[in-house]
Amino acid sequence: MKRDHKNRIRKDIPVRSVRTDVRQTKTAGGNFVDKIKAYRDLHAHALFSSLGRLVASPFTSIMTIAVLAIAISLASGFYILVVNLQQLTGNLETSNQLSLFLRDDVSDAHANKLADSIRQNENVQDVKIISRKQALTEFQTYSGFGTAINALEENPLPIVIQVLPKNSLEDKQGLEDLLKSFEQSPEVDFAQMDLQWIERLQSIMSVARLFATLLNLMLGGAVLFIIGNTIRLELHTRRDEVVIAKLVGATNGFIRRPFLYTGFWIGFISGVSAWFVVTTLMLVLRQSVEKLSGLYGDSFHLLFLDFTQTLALIGISSALGVLGSWAVLMYQLQHTKSE
Repeated sequence: MKRDHKNRIRKDIPVRSVRTDVRQTKTAGGNFVDKIKAYRDLHAHALFSSLGRLVASPFTSIMTIAVLAIAISLASGFYILVVNLQQLTGNLETSNQLSLFLRDDVSDAHANKLADSIRQNENVQDVKIISRKQALTEFQTYSGFGTAINALEENPLPIVIQVLPKNSLEDKQGLEDLLKSFEQSPEVDFAQMDLQWIERLQSIMSVARLFATLLNLMLGGAVLFIIGNTIRLELHTRRDEVVIAKLVGATNGFIRRPFLYTGFWIGFISGVSAWFVVTTLMLVLRQSVEKLSGLYGDSFHLLFLDFTQTLALIGISSALGVLGSWAVLMYQLQHTKSE
C-alpha cells in the first residue's frame, strides 16, 4: 500500500517541470531566449494545471466560488447603489436654486445687466430671469386666483432672478457665502434658499458613501480569508507532493506558482460571476425603477457597471485571490520548511 501511495504521488508531480526549475536556478549562463521560453512554459503549465484541478473537483470549486461571488456582488451592488443615489442627487441639484427677488424700481434692462454680471461668477452654473409679466402669468396659471389677479390695476410681482450654483449639494459653506453676497446687492430686495434640506441630503450621502466603503473593506477581507483558507486546505491535501518536490530541489517559488494561479482563477471566476449577479439584479429592477420615476415626472435611469468598473471589479477580485494565496503560502511553506 505504501509503495502504491508513493507511486501515485510521484505521478502527480510534474518531474520535468521540477527539473527545469532546478536547472534554471543553478545555471548562471545560457541563452536568454531559452530562459524566457522555459519561464513561459512553467507559468503556462501552472496556469492551466491549476484550472484543471478546479475543474476536476467541481462541487468544491462551485461552492467556494458561489460564496465569494455573493460577497463580491454585495460589495459591488452597494457601490452601484451609491452611484445611482449620486445621480439622483445630481438631478435634484437642478432644482436647488437661489431666488433673487429684485426691488420694484429695478427695470428689465437693469435686471438683464445684473443677470449678466452674475453669470460671470465662477460659482454659478446657470442664471434665469423671470420678468414681472412671466411671473404674473405663472401665478394666474397655478394659483387658482386668476380672476382676482385680473382685478388688480398693476402687477405687484417683482422681477425674479433664479441662480443655479455649482456643486450645490457638496459645498454648503460656499452656498451660504454666495447667498450673502447676493443679499448685499443693492438691486436685490431679498434672497431665498432652503439650506436645511441640502445639509440633510449631504449628510445622508456622506453616510451612504462611508457605509459602502466600510462594507467593501469588510467583504474584501472576507474574500481574502476565504481564498486563503481554500488554498491552505489545498496545500494540506498536497502536502506530500510539496515535501517530495522540495526533496528533488524545487524552489519555494516553483511550489507557490500553481497555488497562486489557483487563487487567481478563484478570484477571477468569482469576479465574473459577481458581475453577472449584479447585472441581472439591475436588469430586474430597471423597469420598476423607471416606472416609479415616470410617476414623479422624472426621467431617472439606472446606471450599470461600465466597462472600466467591470474591469476594476474583476481585477480586484483576481488580485485578492492572489494576495490571499500568497499570504497563506508564505506562512505555510516556512512552517513546512521548519518541520
